[in-house]
Amino acid sequence: MKTNLPRKQKGAVAIEFALVFVVFFAVFYGLVSYSLPLLLMQSFNESTAEAVRRSVALDPATANYSTALTNLARTELTRQLGWLPGALNFNAATDSSITYVGGLLTVSINYPTSKLNQALPFLVLPGIGPVPRLPATLRASSSLQF
Repeated sequence: MKTNLPRKQKGAVAIEFALVFVVFFAVFYGLVSYSLPLLLMQSFNESTAEAVRRSVALDPATANYSTALTNLARTELTRQLGWLPGALNFNAATDSSITYVGGLLTVSINYPTSKLNQALPFLVLPGIGPVPRLPATLRASSSLQF
């Protein structure tokens, strides 16, 4: 059925669509662009906790206990984060640190958000700035006293 709109109303639909589309796109982009950093933070927290938890199974009577403990934690951390795509440029050797000092095992991840630029485009909106607005480094850490 064809409707006859008055001459004054012909461009109103296009203008309304443009305004609604901009709002819809902004909400959708915000949802998508913040979901990846949140997923990474959850994965980093889980992997550091799991690396520390798995290290408890190592026998303290093992020769070179400190080295073996940190190697076990690094292996588990690498295994836990093996699902990350190559576009994120995560490197367990450079983006994480594992220390065992005074009976305290600490597994930390310091992932620079500048590495996300290759996988996730950042929009720079006038008056708002970059979207998503993230800290310089995503950090996660877990520790356990032996």
